[in-house]
Amino acid sequence: MTSALTRLLDIVPAPGKPRQKDWSEAERNLGIALPADYKELIRVYGGSNWDDYLYVLEPGCPNDNYDLIDWAANQAEDLEDLWEFEKKPAELETEGSRVIPWATTDNGECLYWLVLPGREADQWTVMVNEARGDRWEHFSVSCTEFLASSLDGELRSNILSSLFPRSAHEFRQLGPV
Repeated sequence: MTSALTRLLDIVPAPGKPRQKDWSEAERNLGIALPADYKELIRVYGGSNWDDYLYVLEPGCPNDNYDLIDWAANQAEDLEDLWEFEKKPAELETEGSRVIPWATTDNGECLYWLVLPGREADQWTVMVNEARGDRWEHFSVSCTEFLASSLDGELRSNILSSLFPRSAHEFRQLGPV
């Protein structure tokens, strides 16, 4: 168990029985292996909503609106169209770099892994993109570290809502709609 997940468990106890998932299909659909800390996060919490604001995406999520595979396909297409008119973030200027969404918010911000050539999945860092805008932030942490550090106030995004995190945390697993 990563130290970030241990911190997260201190902030919000595990909701119950761990989810078992066959990651091979998700990774085959994405064409890339996913970070171990993310797999651990999903095993413990599943697709989830944090403080009634941030939604962690899950492959095969019981709520189809938060399926990681669908989000990855849609966001890749939307960003390619967008970058015909707007400048890519500097972090994505490297040939072969890309972003893969792992979370979103109820305001429409999107949280991505920054995937760079030659970097293993466990070395991916986090990029945050504002809703309906071209501002991006880069955080040199894993997705689980980002979530834990955001919830405990150690890390602060200038793009995410100033109301996140809440002082009394709320958590719910995403179920069927």
